[in-house]
Amino acid sequence: MVSRYLFGSFTRLGLVIAALTALADQALKLWLIYGFDLAHRGRFALAPYVDLVLNWNTGISYGLFRDQGTVGQWMLLIVKVVAVALLWAWLARAPSRLAAIALGLIIGGAVGNAIDRLTFGAVADFVLLHFSTATWHFEWYVFNLADVAIVAGVIGLLWDALIPRSAAKAP
Repeated sequence: MVSRYLFGSFTRLGLVIAALTALADQALKLWLIYGFDLAHRGRFALAPYVDLVLNWNTGISYGLFRDQGTVGQWMLLIVKVVAVALLWAWLARAPSRLAAIALGLIIGGAVGNAIDRLTFGAVADFVLLHFSTATWHFEWYVFNLADVAIVAGVIGLLWDALIPRSAAKAP
């Protein structure tokens, strides 16, 4: 009976996507931290409006709740574990491949960031989007591959929910 709540038609697909997402996120972060040594290189220009810079985020999105200490970090981790469990339950009932892939991206991104929180006590963010003119400078927040996967997953879920599936044709 429990398996009905954990596994559905597209669960395996979603879990494979989640595992690949978390693996890719961790591999890139570890390479940037230890292989590329981003902390010592400092800000590294990747493209005209994209820089690599190591930023340790102890909070959640946009750095919210970052000054909550060790108890706050554990609370954020517990919330993340509960969220992943609920997303897995949703994945077991995914109505389509797109929904399963989207949920897999979200789960994988959440797991990737949770691994950072467990390993480092903070999430490693490294992509900085910015725009500058002679008199004006704008920097967007710093993010990572897991964050991109979560956003792509949410877009996939919205697409799946808002775009009607092709109806069965009458004979």
